[in-house]
Amino acid sequence: MSIVSESRAPAAEPAERWAAIAVLALSTFLVVTAEMLPVGILTPISAGLGISAGTAGFSLAVTGVVAAVAAPFVARTIGSLDRRRVLVAAAVLLAAGNLITAAAQGFAVLALGRVVVGLAMATVWALAVALVTRLVSERRAGLAVSMVVSGVAVASVLGVPIGTVLGDIAGWRSAFGALALAALALAAGLAVLLPALPAQPEAAGDAKAGSLLAIPAVRRGLVAVTLLVTAHFAAYTYVRPALEELSGVHGVGISLLLLLYGLCGIVANFAAGAAATRRVRATLLVLAAGIAVALPALLLLGTGPLSAAAVLVLWGLSYGGVSVCSQIWAVQAAPDRREAVTGLYVGAFTGSIALGSFAGGVILDGAGLTVLLWGASAVVAASALATVSGGARYGSSPGSR
Repeated sequence: MSIVSESRAPAAEPAERWAAIAVLALSTFLVVTAEMLPVGILTPISAGLGISAGTAGFSLAVTGVVAAVAAPFVARTIGSLDRRRVLVAAAVLLAAGNLITAAAQGFAVLALGRVVVGLAMATVWALAVALVTRLVSERRAGLAVSMVVSGVAVASVLGVPIGTVLGDIAGWRSAFGALALAALALAAGLAVLLPALPAQPEAAGDAKAGSLLAIPAVRRGLVAVTLLVTAHFAAYTYVRPALEELSGVHGVGISLLLLLYGLCGIVANFAAGAAATRRVRATLLVLAAGIAVALPALLLLGTGPLSAAAVLVLWGLSYGGVSVCSQIWAVQAAPDRREAVTGLYVGAFTGSIALGSFAGGVILDGAGLTVLLWGASAVVAASALATVSGGARYGSSPGSR
């Protein structure tokens, strides 16, 4: 089964279509940067607001939880509105959320700003992948989706570090203020570069999550993605202390290793996108196998800088393709319900990040690093089993996968 594009998409897309795809990629880059920026400037935020680092860090979870809850309902909430106008409004909302954050004098206003950012994030992620498949022909859909989803990896490699440097130079409020200005520029870009994108019949009809869950492929994909993302973030959230303990790397060395991981993730995003368009189940199985091997390998082999780097290359090349693969799985599972199903998957994906980070902390504190990494590897293996359960071969209908 392949991604279904609108019949009006030309065989060779004109330059303006790729410009529209680029601005959609910029939208995912900015929402992920806005979500993750507190990680890089957590200490200045806590000092500036007179709150603990733990309390300041909770603002990161606020954004994720709001996005997870809101994303599955975006398609129904916006109804028949033109999707271009909705995305422009989401960019303006993103700017507002960052301005509120920059102006915060206490945790309550900080949390409010993060709630607004979470709503903007949910809207962008629920629509971007579904819309990009309407802009290109079928044979270019994998590349187009990969470009949009690449905003995740690029935000980690470039967006958050740049924001962190700006925060160190001009203050943490300036970092969020700059993000607000970038979001306003994004709103202008979306208004100019996106074509009109009226609602399709799926949005006007019954798009209840319950009916989507009746599709076996949707259920299997949700189970697999939830287990895989939860396990990954249970381990990756604590990769810094793991590297310090196991490999003896500290300071700049950690930054270089994480940069290497991020660059591998960008490469994997495009490679997995191309492969998943043709064989999404096999691609997800390969990615899961790589993560399942990398986690215990960090324990067994990551005892020095070079061996730790090799493990992080494998980990980055494996997890870097999970986001694009999950989005392609969603679109292929319900091609006539793209907005609803991508919103459902975004909600599960974002919720799994929060669940994994929380569970990983509990396990690390209670049982230690060894149990955490081996346990996460076992959960990844279970996610691989979920992708092959059911036995049905993929076909051209939404429920045949």
